[in-house]
Amino acid sequence: MKIRVIVTLKPGVLDPQGKAIHHALEGLGFTGIDDVRQGKLIELDVAETTSDADLDAMCSKLLANTVIENYRIER
Repeated sequence: MKIRVIVTLKPGVLDPQGKAIHHALEGLGFTGIDDVRQGKLIELDVAETTSDADLDAMCSKLLANTVIENYRIER
């Protein structure tokens, strides 16, 4: 079973990569972009029997830094 984990910075956490993307887009002539927040997508191929609790533990123990990042799991 394919699982997608989307990890994003919590609101208020400085995002230098997002700022760099924003400036680059403006440099390419794109306008109307108010803000850019950068995150990451992690795809897992897990057994059908993998529980939500196990997925949550994977995220909180390794895949996301829960001090500064949020995550959500998509099945």
